[in-house]
Amino acid sequence: MLTGLLRRHLAPYRGAITALVLLQLLQTCATLYLPALNADIIDEGVVKGDTGRILVLGSVMVAVTVLQVACNVGAVRHGARTAAALGRDVRAAVFDRVQSFSAREVGRFGAPSLITRTTNDVQQVQALALTGFTLMVSAPIMCVGGILMALRLDVPLSAVLVATVPVLGVCVAMVVRRLRPLFRAMQTRLDTVNRVLREQITGNRVIRAFVRDAYEGERFRAANSELTEVSLGAGRLLALMFPIVMTVVNLSSVAVVWFGAHRIDDGDMRIGALTAFLAYLMQIVMSVMMATFMFMMVPRAEVCAERIEEVLATSTSVAPPAEPVRELPRRGRLEIRGAGFRYPGAEEPVLRDVRLAAGPGETTAVIGPTGSGKSTLLGLVARLFDATGGEVLVGGVNVRDLDPALLARTVSLVPQKPYLFSGTVATNLRYGNPEATDGELWHALEVAQAADFVRRLEGALDAPVAQGGTNVSGGQRQRLAIARTLVRRPEIYLFDDSFSALDYATDAALRAALARETADATVVIVAQRVSTVRDADRIVVLDEGRVVGVGAHHELMTANTTYREIVLSQLTEAEAA
Repeated sequence: MLTGLLRRHLAPYRGAITALVLLQLLQTCATLYLPALNADIIDEGVVKGDTGRILVLGSVMVAVTVLQVACNVGAVRHGARTAAALGRDVRAAVFDRVQSFSAREVGRFGAPSLITRTTNDVQQVQALALTGFTLMVSAPIMCVGGILMALRLDVPLSAVLVATVPVLGVCVAMVVRRLRPLFRAMQTRLDTVNRVLREQITGNRVIRAFVRDAYEGERFRAANSELTEVSLGAGRLLALMFPIVMTVVNLSSVAVVWFGAHRIDDGDMRIGALTAFLAYLMQIVMSVMMATFMFMMVPRAEVCAERIEEVLATSTSVAPPAEPVRELPRRGRLEIRGAGFRYPGAEEPVLRDVRLAAGPGETTAVIGPTGSGKSTLLGLVARLFDATGGEVLVGGVNVRDLDPALLARTVSLVPQKPYLFSGTVATNLRYGNPEATDGELWHALEVAQAADFVRRLEGALDAPVAQGGTNVSGGQRQRLAIARTLVRRPEIYLFDDSFSALDYATDAALRAALARETADATVVIVAQRVSTVRDADRIVVLDEGRVVGVGAHHELMTANTTYREIVLSQLTEAEAA
């Protein structure tokens, strides 16, 4: 998977990679030529006392060194730029795929894991690419070239290389083989640490309210200790690698000096050649060490590439249509025909044979016991996930066939837990309509009963909003989310229990203003409060995923037991009447 991922995303950078390989080839050839020049300086200049020869060869050596440095700088520059571009492209690909996921796919992977895959996993692949560009290209050239140059100097002494290189290869292979499962466990446990930390930051108020600081601290320590344990295991193997390599290197150097000294004593080898042979031995060993360093990174990068490919290979269950409909024949019309929905692996469906119709100028309310499928029903309309049975039609067209951009412009959902982005009040309100004027923003705030508290904020529309809207209350968040939807002015409004954090007076004022603002639009309200839904044109009662009643408040009070029980749990008989 690692090879496929790199091949796919490096294809646009073939020119830069070709230039990089050529520069690495020149740099390595220059590096290999330097020991030969050094040997000539010793044998032809120092031993014979020829100063002129030393100066000439020294000048050539300086020129070769300058060429080597220039090629190395150019290669590293190309490698760094290409690796950074690779990381950018892979991150963008993962981000785009995650953005296309429905709630089902996001729930399957989990937000912490998706964040880790988009950041840390991509970073590991990018680091491997950078290392490969700067080390792996030159390592085999240097290793092969060093062996050839050593053979040119002295064939019998090269027998030391025949023993050294395979021993190094076996040592590296044994360590790398044990590293792979450790790196896989490390990434999984990193996901766990991210998940626990995310939960604790998000649920900080709950933790303090229930005085669970010690428990959560122990929970984080356990996850952190598991990650530390695996990291230490991998670190021990990595720490073992270099002593093994250096031991083999030093023993090889001793063997070369020992046998080379005897050959010099017998007159079969010159001193400069032995010096050059030692230099080539070090170059060969250094190339093996560079490859070793690369191979140490490969197992973790392979695991990360598998996790990245798992995301990229996952298709969204809410697939865009091949030939999308870009125009609605019946604007503002919402119909649900026998829709059902079952979560993957669930024993029972959440919704069964739900039928509902709503048109412009109408307010339809959906009410029912907790877990009856109310939020899921609105999710089908907004196509957060697709119905597993039946049809959902917007404007007379099945939502599966609608252009996603058209559906987003037509339908706007205010979720049960409204989310505000870090920025300002204005940037959040303009999220659905970047061209909205300040006057339109203030109008939306007035309708949402949020204008007064926004005026009191320092900066008003330019007042800062923290990530998630944590610097405002729950009721203020809901009103800002409603105002954000009003700025967009869709044809169909979906309110998923969006008034739950409001007091009764604000709730009543907001609904009265909302009725005037959305008089020509289709409004669907999911709510638990009877006071919020009792004045709706049509009330749909859900129970265990089925529609068990449809009608006005007074009709359902007489004819529907489920609705009557919900009403009487909140109001007296006189208030209900």
